[in-house]
Amino acid sequence: MKNLLVFCAFLAILSCNKAKGKTQIVEVSCGQCQFGLASQKGCDLAVRIDEQAFFVDGAHIDDFGDAHDENSGFCEVIRKAEISGKIVHDRFQVSSINLLD
Repeated sequence: MKNLLVFCAFLAILSCNKAKGKTQIVEVSCGQCQFGLASQKGCDLAVRIDEQAFFVDGAHIDDFGDAHDENSGFCEVIRKAEISGKIVHDRFQVSSINLLD
């Protein structure tokens, strides 16, 4: 019985980690202004993974400052970030974003 309880706890921890997705270094910017995505209007946060861009769910473009700042805004520059999450229905479901620059 104790082994079964330990095994169930292990599976629960494993499933929580799997839901977050793997951590990777990607490009982050405005999907419309920098990555050429046209499936929605306005400026929205996107990531580019292996040359393919995806809009982000779980974070907003202005969460990291003014999106139109000429030196650091996502509508003006492409930045590097360490992210975790997963692609679901052609959108990136983000668990965490840590800007590297």
